[in-house]
Amino acid sequence: MPQLWFRSALLPGGWARDVRLTVEAGRIAAVAAGVAPEAADERHGIAVPGLSNLHSHAFQRGMAGLAETRGPERDTFWTWREVMYRFLDRLTPEDNEAVAAMAYAEMLEAGFTRVGEFHYLHNDRDGTPYAEPAEMAFRIAAAAQATGIALTLLPVFYAHGGFGPRPAVHGQRRFLGSRDGFARLVEGGRRAVAVLDGAVVGIAPHSLRAATLDDIAAILPLAAGGPVHIHAAEQVLEVEECVAALGTRPVETLLDGAPVDSRWCLIHATHLTPDETRRLAQSGAVAGLCPVTEGNLGDGIFPLEAYAEAGGRFGIGTDSNVLIGAADELRMMEYAQRLSLRRRNVLTGPASPSTGRALFDAALAGGAQALGVPAGLEAGAAADLVALDPDHPALVERDGDALLDGWIFAARSSPVLAVWRAGRPVVAGGRHVDHAGITARYRATLARLLA
Repeated sequence: MPQLWFRSALLPGGWARDVRLTVEAGRIAAVAAGVAPEAADERHGIAVPGLSNLHSHAFQRGMAGLAETRGPERDTFWTWREVMYRFLDRLTPEDNEAVAAMAYAEMLEAGFTRVGEFHYLHNDRDGTPYAEPAEMAFRIAAAAQATGIALTLLPVFYAHGGFGPRPAVHGQRRFLGSRDGFARLVEGGRRAVAVLDGAVVGIAPHSLRAATLDDIAAILPLAAGGPVHIHAAEQVLEVEECVAALGTRPVETLLDGAPVDSRWCLIHATHLTPDETRRLAQSGAVAGLCPVTEGNLGDGIFPLEAYAEAGGRFGIGTDSNVLIGAADELRMMEYAQRLSLRRRNVLTGPASPSTGRALFDAALAGGAQALGVPAGLEAGAAADLVALDPDHPALVERDGDALLDGWIFAARSSPVLAVWRAGRPVVAGGRHVDHAGITARYRATLARLLA
């Protein structure tokens, strides 16, 4: 049984010194604190639990930075979406696998050990289903297996082009499907992830633009107790169109018309009224916040202080994968609140004065809930952990919560030194163990796609 010894580790009860984790069959078999290292121990400095990246569109990593040139009109989320549609025109299943593997390797290097793949790229380039309807899900699973990241697969139901419902546009042809077709996609997704350790399958009605409340009610049984994710209220125009079509706002519509509870994750939920904020917090659902992408797209700022004060749960996701970093998401989250409210250390309180610790704890718990798994370094849990470099300039001479403050707010380069997923080393020396191979395949893929 491998034994990992750490000078300091963040356990469910708080920071502990001189910690040995015994790993057996991918799980933590025992945790001992205050013990001296033994000859057989693999010794490291600082251990923290791996975080869950609750919202990813892996294929979008390949277009990162391609939408940063202004078009003839004022650019918005909707003009960015047209760039995304064009990028998809040439993407093959092999391309999708290569790009996803690059994204997943970077996630592991950044401190994420599980990803929630909001998987809506289903059809061939002309919009017809593949012979294996879940072909693209098998490619996502292959990328997860190759990199070692844990996967929560969230097949997306996408039936309409907008509120009304409106017919789909040409750029949405690779996403579309019927209720019956979606059942086949979910079944195929379960087959695709069967080879993966600890995989979870849920469902994701894309949004109220793409799935009506009747659609959502019809497909909910396919979740079979697993997570349910949906985009909601990301854009002001989305809210306005929802009110025009349905008479209510997106989050209000979901809370009134769907059984939103702790299995649900509302992605973005940026534009909320105070009443929606309170009700969402009370529902037990998780708000899936993607601050880097929301900043990149100009979405707006989630009312996090009010939501947290109402007891709301949240986690973080890398969404468009324009930049992949756990610390980057948490830093952006706090800084957006500071800029909006013109105060510092917004999410702290008397019981948790460290902003880094408050952010990390909330993202750890909320992300795990949203992806349908437990979290934390304790006996019986998956051995998903991250070793930080104690000699990194942002961490030297720091201890306890100050380590998280240093990582999130003061590190120019990542202090993530090693990562284990289910006890298997997947990052060493700050790099994925197959960094060279994954990067070479990604380069070849992009060379063809962007030629």
